[in-house]
Amino acid sequence: MKSTNSKFTESHQDISAALQVAREALENKSKEKEVVTAQLARAVQDLARQIEEKEKRVQELDAVNRELAFQISEKEKKEAQLRAANHELESFSYSVSHDLRTPLRAIYGFSQVLLEDFVHQMDEEAQTLFAEIIENTRKMGDLIDNLLEYARINKQNVFQTKIDVQELVETLVQELKQLYPERHISVSLKKLPEMQGDHNMIKQVFSNLLSNSFKYTGKKEKSVIEVGSYTEQDEIVYFVKDNGAGFDERYYNKLFGVFQRLHSSTEFEGTGVGLAIVEKIVHKHQGRVWAEGKLGEGACFFISFPSSNT
Repeated sequence: MKSTNSKFTESHQDISAALQVAREALENKSKEKEVVTAQLARAVQDLARQIEEKEKRVQELDAVNRELAFQISEKEKKEAQLRAANHELESFSYSVSHDLRTPLRAIYGFSQVLLEDFVHQMDEEAQTLFAEIIENTRKMGDLIDNLLEYARINKQNVFQTKIDVQELVETLVQELKQLYPERHISVSLKKLPEMQGDHNMIKQVFSNLLSNSFKYTGKKEKSVIEVGSYTEQDEIVYFVKDNGAGFDERYYNKLFGVFQRLHSSTEFEGTGVGLAIVEKIVHKHQGRVWAEGKLGEGACFFISFPSSNT
């Protein structure tokens, strides 16, 4: 009987111990569950904050995109208006310049006739005044011709052909040297690769650049001009360099403008249209134009074209 009671007591103790272990395990699980639940709650809160931040960023980005789209639209409108205004201005310039040629030629012609036929009846002052009229009408005629040329470029199509730049420049140099037989002018021609483009337009570009070099080195005892080229990434670059009057880089933004001159007409003759013509032709060939210079020490003008043009 005692043995039976002892076994019952031991069994009861075992069950109690097992229940205790189970309770502790359950409590631990409950604590773990609470920890996991708290962690999950914090993760949900963090995710909610991230979603809220993301929504704010999306709204901000959407606002920026709308503003950017508005600015692009406004820019396109202004560019269209500017193109239309430029077109109207060029058409007006062409029309006015064309209409001015006839009366200007008449003034020039009649002034010459009067000066030649009645020179003996004029005193020295009258002769000087008529000579001044003739000279200024000649300058005005040059200006009108350049204006017409500038306006005509936009109307012209680019007729692509292979251009022997070396031969083209050599011919221009020889022609310009004949205009200044009394001057000592050293012209160094480097290798100039062929290119694709409109022959007449490219000839005009090099003619204007070389004419400027010959003109602006006129006050140098020895004029030094260099024409060369080099490749840079996907471009072929030609340059015309001289030791002439140069220019003040503070006024660089005026260099390629119409009627913009960095030297007075009393120093060097010109209409202020030549470099504007150069820039417009180069741009029509998908190229770039720029310059470097120092006042009194010379200048170097660069024109570049896509390698596909060579």
